[in-house]
Amino acid sequence: MNDRIRSREVRLVGQDGEQIGIRSLAQALNMAQDSGLDLVEVADNANPPVCRIMDYGKFKYEQSQKAKEARKKATTVSVKEMKYRPKIGVGDFNTKTSKVEKFLGEGSKVKVTIMFRGREQQHPELGRRILDDVADAVAHVGRIEIYPKLDGRNMVMVLVPGQGTRRQREEAVAIETERAAEVAAEEATAMETDEAVLTEETTTEEAVKTEETTAEETTTEETA
Repeated sequence: MNDRIRSREVRLVGQDGEQIGIRSLAQALNMAQDSGLDLVEVADNANPPVCRIMDYGKFKYEQSQKAKEARKKATTVSVKEMKYRPKIGVGDFNTKTSKVEKFLGEGSKVKVTIMFRGREQQHPELGRRILDDVADAVAHVGRIEIYPKLDGRNMVMVLVPGQGTRRQREEAVAIETERAAEVAAEEATAMETDEAVLTEETTTEEAVKTEETTAEETTTEETA
């Protein structure tokens, strides 16, 4: 920068990015000083090196801000968790859901977990209903990233900051219903195949027994 530049000639770029052309180092320095700015070497590998007239202090500040913004965007998003019970009361539901709304407003993801106990696991629709209610309540600040699904004894859903819609959830339900129907059809086909095999085996066994009985009767008649 400025008098630290060693080349006798430089390819000069003006403050606004305009190409001035090749100038002696002395000329370039004078032009920068006349403008109250700095002469900064921006491409020392070029021949001659490329230098630009600029406010170096302002340039460094802008670079620092860009780097800071990049680090901010690269920061890992925190994940909060809120747990509900299938038979939660209205007061507890509202309190927990308010916290979910707060977390989303702060930019955090939220994992919403329904904890089933004992026979409650036989009624996953209760958990699904609560998760739908939570998603509806915070739709103005959060949208569904991972739709409700069973995870061991629990049912989970993940929300992220942003606006969600009921249509998204309805589409997800339709997809899940279609998948469930496909699974049921596959299971029914497998069951029919097993029954057919079992029927065939039974018929074969009966045929063998009939042949054995006929053979025994024939032998008895011949002996008589």
